[in-house]
Amino acid sequence: MNTARTARTAGSTSTTGATGTTSRTRPARRWLLVAVLAAAVLALVIARVLLGTPFVYADLAVRALLGEQIPGISFIVMDDRLPAAVVGALGGAALGLSGTVFQTLLRNPLASPDVIGVTLGSSAAAVAAMALLDAQGLALFWWTLLGGIATALLVLWVARAHRPGGPGAGGAGAVDDRFVLVGIGVAAALTALVQYLLSRMATQQAGETMHWLVGSLSGATWPRAGILAAALVVLIPVLAALVGRLRILQLGDDTAASLGLPVPATRIALVLVGVLLSSFTVAVTGPLAFVAFLAGPLARLLAGRHTFALSALVGAVLVLAADVAGQNLFGRVEMPAGVITGALGAPFLLWMLVRSRTPGRDR
Repeated sequence: MNTARTARTAGSTSTTGATGTTSRTRPARRWLLVAVLAAAVLALVIARVLLGTPFVYADLAVRALLGEQIPGISFIVMDDRLPAAVVGALGGAALGLSGTVFQTLLRNPLASPDVIGVTLGSSAAAVAAMALLDAQGLALFWWTLLGGIATALLVLWVARAHRPGGPGAGGAGAVDDRFVLVGIGVAAALTALVQYLLSRMATQQAGETMHWLVGSLSGATWPRAGILAAALVVLIPVLAALVGRLRILQLGDDTAASLGLPVPATRIALVLVGVLLSSFTVAVTGPLAFVAFLAGPLARLLAGRHTFALSALVGAVLVLAADVAGQNLFGRVEMPAGVITGALGAPFLLWMLVRSRTPGRDR
């Protein structure tokens, strides 16, 4: 008996030790992933600045960054490539955060702003403003933001997310499925609206609008980078303040309410943060397809759980890698980043649907 008790004690000690080691290893692994992805973002920013036609040597790029005026090189580095790299990193981070907000809140890997129509709502509002009001600049930003917010609220209302047991509540898988289906239906209607508006535009205006709808960093400027940076400076602290409430909300509406959480207000606040993150990016770059959809699941594959920091870094890596590839891998043709992210996202979406036993649910 003493031998058996000793064996049980040793086994218990071994299990406890292994559990403690695992609990210590997981945060260390996440920090390592953050460091690796941050290094990848920096490397891609450098690649975006140096690679292309003409190729810029590193010493010339550094001199241009330090303020030296080098004919041709200073413009390429400071006014063309570096703003695109900064906008790509900021926009990718914003889309990664936005997608993870929706996917975590609704407990559904398909509930990204791309799939449920929020991004398309921003795009449709922008196209309508261009076609009907000839909106540009700051006015276009406001229309893009309002379009995304209006679409998100419409989808949430039709999917009955404002009622008890809505998306995010325990045992609400059927509602989550309906949310995605409603979003797809709204997206189809908005696609038809965009196509109608394009058919009513003059040829030149329609061409410019189509280029914007593809999603590209070619129009990146320092003022646009500043807008994205300001949006992230405001929205990231708000999101950080809401993360604790989001975790409580994942326990279910009834449990969250019993703990004193204002469930409808919390859900609306999270949706607005997610919409603003995606809509600001759409206003600057156009709709970069599937970045918000891809970033969260890829970060989860790496870390084993939803992590906002990793999602933001994965989003930045996706956009920058797509832009670097589009600028350098197709000869004289410059492929917009949105085309490449869309090509990556479509098969990933099909893989997730095949992987799930029930479409639209994360098993």
